[in-house]
Amino acid sequence: MNFLRGVMGGPSAGPQPSGAETIQKLCDRVASSTLLDDRRDAVRALKSLSKKYRLEVGIQAMEHLIHVLQTDRSDSEIIGYALDTLYNVISNDLEEEEQEENLPKQVDDLGSQFTEIFIKQQENVTLLLTLVEEFDFHVRWPGVKLLTSLLKQQGPQVQQIILVSPMGVSRLMDLLADSREVIRNDGVLLLQQLTKSNAAIQKIVAFENAFERLLDIITEEGNSDGGIVVEDCLLLLQNLLKNNNSNQNFFKEGSYIQRMKPWFEVGDDNCGWSAQKVTNLHLMLQLVRVLVSPTNPPGATSSCQKAMFHCGLLQQLCTILMATGVPADILTETINTVSEVIRGCQMNQDYFASVNAPSNPPRPAIVVLLMSMVNERQPFVLRCAVLYCFQCFLYKNQKGQGEIVSTLLPSTIDATGNSVSAGQLLCGGLFSTDSLSNWCAAVALAHALQENATLKEQLLRVQLATSIGNPPVSLLQQCTNILSQGSKVQTRVGLLMLLCTWLSNCSIAVTHFLHNPANVPFLTGQIAENLGEEEQLVQGLCALLLGISIYYNDNSLENYRKEKLKQLIEKRIGRENFIEKLGFISKHELYSRAAQKPQPSFSSPDHMMFDHEFTKLVKELEGVISKAIYKSSEEDKKEEEVKKTLEQHDNIVTHYKKVIREQDQELEELKQQINTLKSQNEQLQATVTQQVSQIQQHKDQYNLLKVQLGKDTQHHNSHGDTFQMNSIQTEEVSKLKEELEEWKTKHELLQGQLREKDSVIEKLKSSHLEVGTEQSSQTSKSGGLEHNNELQKELERLRSQIQLQSAEISQLQTENQKLQVMNATADPVLGHSSATAAQNSEWKGRLEQEIKELKSEVKALSEEKASLKEHLDSSSSTVAILQDEKSKLQQEVAESKKEQDDLLVLLADQDQKLSALKIKLKDLGVPVEDEDDIESGDQGDEDEDGDEEEQD
Repeated sequence: MNFLRGVMGGPSAGPQPSGAETIQKLCDRVASSTLLDDRRDAVRALKSLSKKYRLEVGIQAMEHLIHVLQTDRSDSEIIGYALDTLYNVISNDLEEEEQEENLPKQVDDLGSQFTEIFIKQQENVTLLLTLVEEFDFHVRWPGVKLLTSLLKQQGPQVQQIILVSPMGVSRLMDLLADSREVIRNDGVLLLQQLTKSNAAIQKIVAFENAFERLLDIITEEGNSDGGIVVEDCLLLLQNLLKNNNSNQNFFKEGSYIQRMKPWFEVGDDNCGWSAQKVTNLHLMLQLVRVLVSPTNPPGATSSCQKAMFHCGLLQQLCTILMATGVPADILTETINTVSEVIRGCQMNQDYFASVNAPSNPPRPAIVVLLMSMVNERQPFVLRCAVLYCFQCFLYKNQKGQGEIVSTLLPSTIDATGNSVSAGQLLCGGLFSTDSLSNWCAAVALAHALQENATLKEQLLRVQLATSIGNPPVSLLQQCTNILSQGSKVQTRVGLLMLLCTWLSNCSIAVTHFLHNPANVPFLTGQIAENLGEEEQLVQGLCALLLGISIYYNDNSLENYRKEKLKQLIEKRIGRENFIEKLGFISKHELYSRAAQKPQPSFSSPDHMMFDHEFTKLVKELEGVISKAIYKSSEEDKKEEEVKKTLEQHDNIVTHYKKVIREQDQELEELKQQINTLKSQNEQLQATVTQQVSQIQQHKDQYNLLKVQLGKDTQHHNSHGDTFQMNSIQTEEVSKLKEELEEWKTKHELLQGQLREKDSVIEKLKSSHLEVGTEQSSQTSKSGGLEHNNELQKELERLRSQIQLQSAEISQLQTENQKLQVMNATADPVLGHSSATAAQNSEWKGRLEQEIKELKSEVKALSEEKASLKEHLDSSSSTVAILQDEKSKLQQEVAESKKEQDDLLVLLADQDQKLSALKIKLKDLGVPVEDEDDIESGDQGDEDEDGDEEEQD
């Protein structure tokens, strides 16, 4: 302590030592002192000097401080001071009063250099990970801060060291479970730095239950109403999920999407939007967008979109979308989020189309959003978001496209004018004085026509009333009229993109466009002029539109046939000049930006020139138009012939695919019928089993009765002379029993034959299922005929046996009646002896009771015989049905085989023709690169092969 008083500025008569000298003395003290208290005080002093003399402490003391961490781990206080000192040296978070204007760059370099020195020995980082495991607050907290600073300075290097360290990431994950909020919150910041741009660590952190813990923290902190901790957790979640398909799938499979719904339960009060809440909600919306980003694999995006709909998250977002008092930036981000949640998902798009705004009368949300898009007073970013939402609503949604276009058609326009439709808003924006509205409306309408030739044709019917007294003009003509009037560049670019999308792959629209004699001269005039850089983009789009008019021209107009249009380009523009002007589009900087991602993001309205989907169209058509310009008329004719041949080939393939699909459906129906018959047979077998068990019970009862009757017979045989009539009755009863036994034997034989019949039915069914192949078909035919003959014979034999048994039962009943008559005549004879009268009466009563029981037994067996007969009749009907089904299936298999043989012959002929045509085209120098047709053909062949395999 005396030493410290000296070095820390205590009273001294001599000159004061400099900071470097003081630090040197303290370092010597740390290195040489044997007392722990002295070392601790020296390290404390270095900590106090480390902020002011950062460079000196870092150079002189770092090695000694690391040694303290290694040797003095038993004392948490000195470890804490050492970690704090290292943090002050390495960290760039200096106090404001200590920063100078020219210092920040030097500070960054200094922290990076000290970090590099520290991590040069990987054992130092491993030691730090061990210290972070300590529960002591004075060790754990500074250790977390120091490791975070190391990651900030040299992230990739430190990440690699932690990654190879045993249980390195798992140790740091324990910080989220610390009950002390300071350590937990700084642990979140540490994991933020740890997971940056490292997919391997992101996966480990995710599988260490990070999602569960982070979502729990967000819920504890109050969701969007929470503080900075919620923001840090959301940033960490973004690190874990962004561009990491494995973690996104794990997040979805873990049902964590459902836990995001409470984040967006925002009240209607307008005063509850603090700056932190806006930030939190903005990050929450971005996290939703990470899961459904268009850059993710389509399958993963689609599954997340469906999960968001089923858990009610999409509905909650639409509620915020239509709520009042929502800040503009939150509303904009919500629109963008809803856009990507519904993009390409038919179920979500249908729900969004049904959402209504809380107005009087209620209006569809799409209409309300379009009103904002064409309103020039709305913020630019909000208008871009609405356009993106409309594009996502129409993406791969032919139903939605049809609904939008239908609002423009004459038959569906509201004559009363009480409500504004989406089509009316788009037309209003298309022809307004605001160039941005013109562009947005043109792009929106182009998306309503994207890849939908039917709607392109229907849109040609739209008529517009320009002014009172003048006849209406078509929408197509009005667009070309505005183009020729020389409006702003942005307006003309938007209209040209709409026209190019409209005319592409639609010959009827091209014919309507060329029917106006002013359109072609206008386009050639625009292309031929030498204008400034601003007009080059318009020239390129005019060249593209003229090229589309040539490429998709069906030569229905004599004056504007393909050959004449090419001659016109050659004379007035020149082919090379035309191709050069066409290349202006793809070389433009704004084209490259728009091609990067679907969302329209522009720094200013002036940069709003290209749409993402339009860039795909340009990329697709630029090459084919360039080739079409240089082709001769003969080559065009040959190409048309090839196209027609390919179309015929595709039509034939499509027809036979349809036939094969129908046959597959019929086979499925037959299989279902066979399964139904199987189930019915199983039910019948169960019934037979139940009857067998009942018969066994009757046998047991009969055997018991037989034993009792045998005892009584022996007792009464001792009085043979006196009871002669009784002995006659006993003989009759025994005869009756024998006949009953014989009947039961025959009944069991009948049961066996019935089981044999069931096995025959099963064999017939199995042969029915094997009808698929040709060989099995022939085998099943012969086998089926044999089974039918055997089955008919068995049925005839069973019927004859049933008739015989019916006759036997009738005979038994007759004998039973005779026995009753004999009992009645025996009564007078038995009355001669008064000594045996009581015994005779008792014997008579018992015998009558036994006879009644035998009668009931006979009756029950008769009923069982009748039920068995019914069962045989139903089985015979089942056999008849199976025979009919088998014959039908054999006939269908023969027809199917014949059709497939015809199909194979036709396909072989078509392939030979197609190959010959391709060879001719190659001989003529025409490259054949129609990959879609080739792929469709290959796919058709694969489908046919697959179907043949299924039939085999």
